Amino acid sequence: DAGVPIVAPVAGIAMGLIFEDGKYTALTDILGAEDAFGDMDFKVAGTSDAVTALQLDTKIDGIPSDVLAAALQQAKEARLKILDVMTAAIGAPRSTVAESAPKIVSFTIPLDKVGEVIGPKGKVINTIQQETGADIAVDDDGAVGIVTIGSPDSSKVEDAKTRILNIVDPPTAELGATYTGRVVNIAQFGAFVNILPGRDGLVHISKLGNGQRVARVEDVLNLGDEVTVRVDDIDDRGKVSLSLIGPDGQPMAGSGGGGGERRERGDRDRGDRGGRDRRDDRGGRGGRDRDRGGRGGRDRRDDRGGRDRRDDRSGRDRDDRGGRDRNDRNDGGGSDAVSVSFEDDFNG
Repeated sequence: DAGVPIVAPVAGIAMGLIFEDGKYTALTDILGAEDAFGDMDFKVAGTSDAVTALQLDTKIDGIPSDVLAAALQQAKEARLKILDVMTAAIGAPRSTVAESAPKIVSFTIPLDKVGEVIGPKGKVINTIQQETGADIAVDDDGAVGIVTIGSPDSSKVEDAKTRILNIVDPPTAELGATYTGRVVNIAQFGAFVNILPGRDGLVHISKLGNGQRVARVEDVLNLGDEVTVRVDDIDDRGKVSLSLIGPDGQPMAGSGGGGGERRERGDRDRGDRGGRDRRDDRGGRGGRDRDRGGRGGRDRRDDRGGRDRRDDRSGRDRDDRGGRDRNDRNDGGGSDAVSVSFEDDFNG
């Protein structure tokens, strides 16, 4: 009794053969010596209705068909006898696997759900394995995903299977129902609470203050907090809106804080901008544009050619200076050398 639920009990028998002087004798349930010194080792296994396995070894060149048929008939009689003894001890397979036997279940999931079950970098499946203690393998054959779960404890197998199926097909929250869950994510606009396996809902920041404005979600809730919430709304996309249940067992009153205040401030800003737009004299701005055009006129009145002539003057100045510089350099260019005239000395 291995505790394995099978379709029907199976028994087996080993048949032997002695061949001498042209005579064949089949042996039922042979011993080791009969196997070693005999001429055949013929193993037959099966249920009461059919043969499930055969194995034949011979030491002679061939066995006549009628001899082999007789051996099969003897094997059937022996097999049925063994099955009768087994049935007397246990009439049918147990409905559950024995506690000492490892449990393995395998089932299929939609191919597009494999990624959700595994999670980013295996985060989801690793978490399930750590929390349940079961070993989980996820594979696919190109058409469907295949999940295999194993553990010595059947309760761990069932726990892991339930969690995976809830990811594949999350249960639906009921409108108006109350749930206890944990805060799994915090955003500026509210906190996400896991209310069912694979199903989260949002508590908006405006519903956290019980009538008072809340500046930050973390002032009321933190990751991992266990809270009681009520389902206020479920939209067409399945998104769940929640309200926090207070100590008195009633939903907390909305405060109008958080995002609501930002919306009011945004409305005032838009109004002010609109007022300024109406007070602005767009025609006046056009006038200023014309003034800019005037400046453009002055630019046009500027004699660019004149500036060019000034450039010419500058060029002449540079030429003059260049000329003087060249003359100076010809006269000595600032050198300390002294010019000597022998004619002056003779005349003197």
